[in-house]
Amino acid sequence: MPVVKSLYRAPLYFFNGHIQTIIPALFREVPEVLYQRERINTPDGDFLDLDWSKSKIPTKKLVILSHGLEGDASRPYIKGMVKAMNAAGFDTLAWNFRSCSGEPNKLLRSYHMGATDDLDLVVQYSLQPGYYQELYLVGFSMGGNITLNYLGQKPEQVPEQVKKAVVFSVPCHINSASRKMAQLENRVYMQRFLKSLRKKLTDKVSLMPATMTLDGFHQLRTFPEFDNRYTAPIHGFKDAHDYYSKCSSRQYLPNIRIPTLLVNAQNDPFLSPECFPVAEAEANPVFFLEMPVDGGHVGFVENYYRNLYYSERRAVAFFTQDYKNESH
Repeated sequence: MPVVKSLYRAPLYFFNGHIQTIIPALFREVPEVLYQRERINTPDGDFLDLDWSKSKIPTKKLVILSHGLEGDASRPYIKGMVKAMNAAGFDTLAWNFRSCSGEPNKLLRSYHMGATDDLDLVVQYSLQPGYYQELYLVGFSMGGNITLNYLGQKPEQVPEQVKKAVVFSVPCHINSASRKMAQLENRVYMQRFLKSLRKKLTDKVSLMPATMTLDGFHQLRTFPEFDNRYTAPIHGFKDAHDYYSKCSSRQYLPNIRIPTLLVNAQNDPFLSPECFPVAEAEANPVFFLEMPVDGGHVGFVENYYRNLYYSERRAVAFFTQDYKNESH
């Protein structure tokens, strides 16, 4: 029954989920991380930008990191994890989703909750030189959902070098999470997401004006409205409901075959009750669920002034220790 008891609590000065979400996202800095960028081509004629950071200790272990919606490899939660993994003796590869590396991608398609083909390409590419013997996956929010889909949709096709995975703040039941995001208390987040998405669509329209229009965009207020109009038709889904149904990772959790830890905070303002898959964790001996009281969405501050984050310490521990010793 791998439901893990969590001992994490946020500092008293981070006293609710919104503060635990907003402050690290807006004000945290991780200046010590320096990337080397590499661009690879995709089979459909597009590109992905990969940001590498090597450990000072020679290693044949690599951690691949997947960011969240409208994020990128420069976000503090990614760079914080990169720094922690490098210090623990892992090389890291933080990949940027299509259109998220600072340059619009070439095709009409972009990224979405079920875009496991791009993650698979990154995994296969990192293994091509034959250097890395062990791969580990870390995902945040949308990147966590993509990671869980990758591990659970076709587990027999996951390379044997992929040993473990840790994901945080994952909306693994997208339909109910989208309704939670539509609530009044989350309006400020929705406005920020829609503003960022509109900018990228504006860039896309300027490159291929015959493919879409932004007329009426300002009337969109929720993810279902946005996904009905853009995400679903662009990526081959019937509508937002079809997109959410096919791309929610909760349904694939029973299939996961490698030790995997999901950490979802109970006070995460983005997550619905359906995003806490207790039954799936109880039924799968290698799928662990941790539900700390605190954490917010991709927060998990331990000591803000010392730049210490539970998510980073937890991921390093899960990767470096025997998963069978997880407390229950």
